[in-house]
Amino acid sequence: MVRFWEGSGRQSVIRYAKPTTVEEALALLGEDRWRILAGGTDFYPAQGAKPFRDNILDINGLAALRGIAETGEHWRVGARTTWTDIVRQKLPGAFDALKSAAREVGSVQIQNLASIAGNLCNASPAADGVPALLVLDADVELKSARATRHLPIGDFILGNRRTALQPGEMVTAIRVPKRSAVGSSAFVKLGARRYLVISIAMAAARLVIEDGVVADAAVAVGACSAVARRLVGVETALRGKPVSAALADAVFSAPIDELSPIADVRGSAEYRQDAAREIVVRAVRAAAGLDEGKVAA
Repeated sequence: MVRFWEGSGRQSVIRYAKPTTVEEALALLGEDRWRILAGGTDFYPAQGAKPFRDNILDINGLAALRGIAETGEHWRVGARTTWTDIVRQKLPGAFDALKSAAREVGSVQIQNLASIAGNLCNASPAADGVPALLVLDADVELKSARATRHLPIGDFILGNRRTALQPGEMVTAIRVPKRSAVGSSAFVKLGARRYLVISIAMAAARLVIEDGVVADAAVAVGACSAVARRLVGVETALRGKPVSAALADAVFSAPIDELSPIADVRGSAEYRQDAAREIVVRAVRAAAGLDEGKVAA
């Protein structure tokens, strides 16, 4: 059952709806334009004291969109799954970077409410969850009343506050292929202080190690370009290297042309570029079991 409320705005009637099934939500999205409200941790700060201008679709009643399940070929994370849910779920070691990132999303109170899909749809260059999802080769499930489609994370986030979400669609899940849910991983965040901070730079690394050698590597950096990026040159340089100081040497010598950091109040572009390489080294070493993966400025 859908709960409705209507109020007058300056120019038109504003609707509020709280559906209880995904089908109801998709039907509403297909008939009108709505602003989706999930955890609200980005929604309300962005709204501030301004009057509401958009129809509000509150999806907090959609229990089917919360939780993590193992399917035949994927780990499926519901769109409304919170960061606290992720931290508490028993998952393979490949998800350790995502769990570490989850602990960095604001305060514990924020983690209890904020959803993984909200973090993606907000599309901030400094979204903590994105690098960890990139190294897991995750994709986004998008549904409308007519169809379902899947996009890799890198194709879903198009730029600062821009996604590939089309009118009538909503994110219903994030999927991680089981072939990528292998190995060990780590996440490193660099900020002006230890907690409750927007990243200057962050890195996630996932390594598959066989007989003391890196058989496969996935590395991503966030907050150093308009969208988080996989570092293909670094990944290539790491493959075949023994688990030793050679890993740091490989990172420092590899190209990182994917990054295009900007200067802002948190740091210069040059500082971010240098910091990114250093925290990638720390993430790689942590994923390899050589040292801890967390760092503070």
